Amino acid sequence: MAVTVRKITLWRREAGDRPGLMAETLAPLAAAGVSLKVAMGYQQPGGGNQAALEVASVSGKKATAAAQAAGLAASSIPTLLVEGDDRPGLGHDLARAIADAGINMNFLVAQVVGRKYSAIFGFGSGADAKTASGLIRKAAKPKKK
Repeated sequence: MAVTVRKITLWRREAGDRPGLMAETLAPLAAAGVSLKVAMGYQQPGGGNQAALEVASVSGKKATAAAQAAGLAASSIPTLLVEGDDRPGLGHDLARAIADAGINMNFLVAQVVGRKYSAIFGFGSGADAKTASGLIRKAAKPKKK
């Protein structure tokens, strides 16, 4: 499987951190039959009691209405979803290609399930995301032996 890189919109909610916040946020999406690629939640740094929840992919009227009912709003952070076959050193190769181009990542969340790699990259500008997209495609190609 070749790597796929596509622009996505994260939907975000900030609220007081408490038990059940994620379940409460996901309930309207589940009821609407939305299948998410990403769901993540974390407490905001700084020792406060604020949490951030982010989900993707939300598309279509029904999904958008469900996301809004859950208190989520489309984030303005330029974000790429990268999926493909994993290989040793892939994460480093992608990070190095982006760094060598002088592009700063706002965030990176990556995981491997079985032999498949999935990552979400956030950038400071749409131009950086666009440039990174090509760099990621190139860096993800299998290494020649």
